[in-house]
Amino acid sequence: MSLTFGAERTGVVGRNGVGKTTLLHLLAGEIAPAEGAVARSGAVGMLHQRHDPAPGETAARTLGVDEPLAVVARVLAGEASERDLEDADWTLQARLDEVLADVGLGGLALDRPTASLSGGEQTRLRLAALMMQRPDLLLLDEPTNHLDVQARAQVTEVVGRWKGGVVVVSHDRGLLRRMDRILEVSSLGVRLHGGGYDAYVAHRAVEREAAARDLIEAERDLARIGAEIQRRAETKARRDGAGRRKASRGDMPKVLLGARAERAENSGGRDHLLAQRQADQAQSALVEARSRVERTRTLTIPMPPTGLAAGRTVLALDRAVWRAPDGRVVVGPIDLQMVGPERMAVAGANGAGKTTLLRLAVGDLEPSAGRVDRPAPAVLLDQDVALLRPDETVIAAWRRLNPGGSDNDAHAALARFLFRNTAAHRCVGELSGGERLRAGLACVLTGVSPPQLLVLDEPTNHLDIESIAAVEAALNAYDGALLVVSHDADFLSALNIDRTLSL
Repeated sequence: MSLTFGAERTGVVGRNGVGKTTLLHLLAGEIAPAEGAVARSGAVGMLHQRHDPAPGETAARTLGVDEPLAVVARVLAGEASERDLEDADWTLQARLDEVLADVGLGGLALDRPTASLSGGEQTRLRLAALMMQRPDLLLLDEPTNHLDVQARAQVTEVVGRWKGGVVVVSHDRGLLRRMDRILEVSSLGVRLHGGGYDAYVAHRAVEREAAARDLIEAERDLARIGAEIQRRAETKARRDGAGRRKASRGDMPKVLLGARAERAENSGGRDHLLAQRQADQAQSALVEARSRVERTRTLTIPMPPTGLAAGRTVLALDRAVWRAPDGRVVVGPIDLQMVGPERMAVAGANGAGKTTLLRLAVGDLEPSAGRVDRPAPAVLLDQDVALLRPDETVIAAWRRLNPGGSDNDAHAALARFLFRNTAAHRCVGELSGGERLRAGLACVLTGVSPPQLLVLDEPTNHLDIESIAAVEAALNAYDGALLVVSHDADFLSALNIDRTLSL
């Protein structure tokens, strides 16, 4: 690839495993290219998707301001050295306050251990650290993953206001809409599309339709030329046969027979060369057309019928409360009833108790007070699909969760979810996020009695955009009830949510 990044916002999209994060590592200089070169004429800062704080690391240290703050503190305490007086940065606190407010961490105690913050808070803290450094090019790897709606909006605003260049790997369509251009990474290489995400989707659809048409036309041309070559060969064979029969009668001089045979041979040779050249050209056109169509097996997730009646109650909470072991009320009191194939979203900031409510709904937790009735079979799929064990195979997971089924039942069920033959024997721990969700759906939906209430906790967090679209299509075909926690507004919109419960 040959690319240039400047003071514009570039969104990087593509299927999981295609190399998006590797591209960021190349730009940051954390790895070297096997061939070619990467030149940098300014400062580059990168926000990694995952980063575990060091033991004892504080928020000030994560921000990279622990030493500068200590210098100011010594000056104010009258304990400063001459060097401290020279180095004291009296604008630091004001800049810190502004940056922390920008990322939604205003008022954060700087001596707080970084490890005590939630994953989303740590992400925003590390983003604030980069903002303090003010690099010329900001590299962000999934910056809104695990963030609630408000935090996502704050990060999106920060990226939108950034004066330098930004390169963002993300499946957050709201964030991608703020980009100036989209870089698509695929098995065919990279393609740049001007405009934000919606313009990219429209342009990609037109390109894919054109590529598909070109492929069909190339296949037709090759078939037509093959049929024409066959027709010519059959015509020549009939003509040659007639000549041999005439020669066998002995009524033509040998000189004339030889001349005719030579002409036939020369003509046949020219016809063969022409046909071969046409066939080669048609084959080359077909290869080129195929190279522009990314050949991947389409992810389709079939959803079996649940038999849920329109008037059946699937979940009822009556003044339900759940308290943590220390007595703190995490959820409740809540009154809630879901009837028939209703689709409900649960909204709220991180820590509001959304996951706790979902666990109450499926019986993983029992209420500390009040009552929860679960008259319909339900299953919970979280972002890590924790009901699958990392050390078991997909088929072993199916057999464990469907103890009444045979190996043949398991293979037949998994094949419908694209786990065919040896794919069914893959270890769960080796699956991508999209594959793991597909395996989880296969295991819980293809048993004797599919669940009539499907409970989903951030199901799209680890999925690429293509997989999210497939999950959206599958859930729209599901005829049971849905209870969903997601901070992805586009995902919830695609599911046609009936109502939202805000915690």
